[in-house]
Amino acid sequence: MIDFRYHLVSIVAIFLALAVGVVLGTTLLQEPAVRSAREVTAQLTKSKEELRTQLDALQSRETGNDTFIAAMTPSMVAGDLTGQRVLLVETPGSSTTMREAAQQVLTQAGAQISGRLALTEKLLDPKATGVLDGLVNQLKPANMTFPTTATSWDRAATLISAAFVTTDPAQAGTPNPATADVVSAFETGGLLSTEGDPLKRATLAVMFTPEKPYEGESAELQAGALVSMASGLDVAGKGTVLAGTAITTAVPGDAIGALRDDSEISKRVSSVDTADMPAGRVAIVYSLREQLSGRAGQYGIGKGNSAPLPAVPSATPSPTNQSGS
Repeated sequence: MIDFRYHLVSIVAIFLALAVGVVLGTTLLQEPAVRSAREVTAQLTKSKEELRTQLDALQSRETGNDTFIAAMTPSMVAGDLTGQRVLLVETPGSSTTMREAAQQVLTQAGAQISGRLALTEKLLDPKATGVLDGLVNQLKPANMTFPTTATSWDRAATLISAAFVTTDPAQAGTPNPATADVVSAFETGGLLSTEGDPLKRATLAVMFTPEKPYEGESAELQAGALVSMASGLDVAGKGTVLAGTAITTAVPGDAIGALRDDSEISKRVSSVDTADMPAGRVAIVYSLREQLSGRAGQYGIGKGNSAPLPAVPSATPSPTNQSGS
């Protein structure tokens, strides 16, 4: 009969064998394992240093390119928008720095800035569509009609845009008598604010998207509301550009992505997703010039772009005087 002492000795022998095995295994494998770990660490360190060098070189090249383009911008855009009035539209979360930099380039292109229109979070709130509908029904001119498929933001955009832009150059710089009470009512309702004299209508508009895409359950609706506003401005004026920064992945709250995904509106409204770069600000000017000719495009480096910037019209070559011998 196997007694308790036998069990105890067996258990002790097992654990002793395990301990001896661990000690022997560690001793035998220690040097190869350490050597391998050191080799991997050295390789990772080397790779990191190489990537750091490449990144520094790319950043240096980008800085050089940006410096060159910024220096050449006045000559690149000179006269492109002479005689045009441009409305600047800010959205909740858009960058003041980006807007100011774009404004400077627009001025260098010969445009006159009519003023600034700032949309508020309340205007984009899905819960406030009842307020929008009520104001639109109350304030719209008798001859203003909407498609049966128009959303609350589509209707509001049509009404608001009529107060700020026009397709008629002869009417540029003058208020729209049919929408005299629209802006004050929307301002009183906390839906928008203005600066400058934007009621003296512009012919073109640039809308700046939020620095970060909208998030949450209403993100897609908010991005769609901005697209509706850009579309309304485009229809009421001679062209609109939606400007912002490139988003690396598709997200519901990205207004530029929402515009590019709309096959109909993207045929009319242009977008530039490099507005934070000197080249992007030149692209805004070129896009507005393209809009004046009845064309549109999606420019930049982000998803859905058609090219980095619009095609630059080539200068007409001077005729060569050739004489016979």
